[in-house]
Amino acid sequence: MPTLPQQILKKYWGYDAFRAMQEEIINAVLEGKDTLALLPTGGGKSICFQVPAMALEGVCIVVTPLIALMKDQVFQLNKRGISAKAIYSGMSKREIDITLDNCVYNKNIKFLYLSPERLKTDLFQERVSRMNVCLLAIDEAHCISQWGYNFRPAYLEIAAIRERIPNVPCIALTATATLQVRQDIQDKLEFGKFKSKGSEVFTKSFSRENLSYSAFLEENKNQKMLQILNNVKGTGIIYVRNRKRCKEIALWLRQQKISADFYHAGLTHAQRNHVQESWINNKIRVIAATNAFGMGIDKPDVRTVIHTDLPDSLEAYYQEAGRAGRDEKKAYGIALFDNNDLINLEKRTKQAHPEPQIIKKVYQALANYFKIAVGSFPMESFDFDMDEFYRRFSIPYIETYNSVKILEEQGFLQLSESFYTSSKIWIKVDNATLYNFQLANPKADTVIKGILRAYGGAFQQFISISEQNLSKFLNMPKMEVTAQLNYLNQQNIIDYQPQKDVPQLSFLTARHNANDLPLDLELLKTRKKEALQKAFSVINYVSNDMRCRTQILLHYFGEKTDEVCGVCDTCIQNKKALNNSKQNEKNEDLKTQILEKIGSDSVPVHKLSSHFLNIDGKILGKTIQEMVAIGTIGYDKV
Repeated sequence: MPTLPQQILKKYWGYDAFRAMQEEIINAVLEGKDTLALLPTGGGKSICFQVPAMALEGVCIVVTPLIALMKDQVFQLNKRGISAKAIYSGMSKREIDITLDNCVYNKNIKFLYLSPERLKTDLFQERVSRMNVCLLAIDEAHCISQWGYNFRPAYLEIAAIRERIPNVPCIALTATATLQVRQDIQDKLEFGKFKSKGSEVFTKSFSRENLSYSAFLEENKNQKMLQILNNVKGTGIIYVRNRKRCKEIALWLRQQKISADFYHAGLTHAQRNHVQESWINNKIRVIAATNAFGMGIDKPDVRTVIHTDLPDSLEAYYQEAGRAGRDEKKAYGIALFDNNDLINLEKRTKQAHPEPQIIKKVYQALANYFKIAVGSFPMESFDFDMDEFYRRFSIPYIETYNSVKILEEQGFLQLSESFYTSSKIWIKVDNATLYNFQLANPKADTVIKGILRAYGGAFQQFISISEQNLSKFLNMPKMEVTAQLNYLNQQNIIDYQPQKDVPQLSFLTARHNANDLPLDLELLKTRKKEALQKAFSVINYVSNDMRCRTQILLHYFGEKTDEVCGVCDTCIQNKKALNNSKQNEKNEDLKTQILEKIGSDSVPVHKLSSHFLNIDGKILGKTIQEMVAIGTIGYDKV
């Protein structure tokens, strides 16, 4: 295996050189330093921990809250010939057990991805001490700070894990962090406390020279959106807050002869995958989506990102708009808003922080819905259909959703948005037991042989299977294959987990009596106050019509500069105003000269013109007409 970072980069990723700052970050990690890396969206953060992990001996633990991104990175690493595993909601206790065992005993596994909520489980804490961990990587590190957007209390468990692996350096990565959040990340991860060789912070400028930001106050957003798409060629993303509006916009754009489709978490995995792949491969030009779309998507040639609804924070806006122009060619990030949007953003922010009694009511309803008794602690996750939950308990949808998010934020629950996981099986018995079962059950024998021939490794670990492919392989109806797999599961021959494509909800603590739910009331107040401040920052950003928009964003993230970008709508507007002002000054000067030449006598027009041979005739004629129109000068009657 190559050990030099550049050799690793070339062998596994095919690149000849690192992007700006990547090599310095990698070298700091290899020197054993705790490292904080702030790189903008599309800046190549994953390379910064994946390359050094490949240069070190052992497994790299990657903590990330995003299941879709976790699964995508594991897939991409495996495709490159790098062994990687992931633990996430929806996996059974046995499957997690096997995965952790493999990370202890299989020296070829280089990466273990898991959500922060998994860190405090006894299962993980017992195994991590036995793993040969070479690096701890914290993705979306802003989640550790209560001042960061998307704060997740489970991230606070990371320091306790560091106690168990004190010789292991830590790298924290984020695309968006204010100065306060940066310091908080280092404090909460206890940089420099363990046996690391110091710490370093790397910050790449948040400025995107090729990205032009604009915000337009528009009553007719659709027409403005159409105008933008007609003027700016290439692919685009239109961000919308709700699923219904996604579909409406996509269908309307099709009527305007623009190739478009829609994407949101309510679609099936197959539908989402089809839309995403069609867009990536330029089969459709524009995708209308909720913020469920875009994370981990690597499409460098996006020319336009349009927000038709205001996001909750400038962090979210910067990340989403930043998906445009990753190829460093000219691109546009545009926010369209009306006066109602400004009012609704503040209202929506307040609704997102319901009162404690409402949160407790939702918690009680969830316990009833899943039939969980007080004091019990279910280890598995549950399929969660929020629409069905709403119909059964008649708690307003917005209250339910926001209460669940707060219960998640305070560490009681974890809700994973709808994601796809394929069917999995693990053969629980040894070869001899399996052989005897096959002899006694000839009908099941066909399916068992099919599994053994089509898939390897099922005795050692859970493997992903496709009932459809197995059906074709065996020339057996898919329904019959599924029936046999369920039968084998009932007989304790295999552990069979059918595919899932619905949100997963997990209880992270033993179930409390709802009335005694230990909510952190002070944190609730603080988070509401901070959320309102972030909303007001968005309102100030879009309402501004004088200051450079890049300058506003840089200032928000603690990067002060007097330079203006020159390409945002306010910079362009200010340039035009300056040019007009200069032209007005020239016009006034010309008018003064004309009056001086005329003096107190009448002057023939041709003679007056001879004094201004260096002035364009059209400009001179227009100026004289203006002076006549306002009565400054006049023509003699002939």
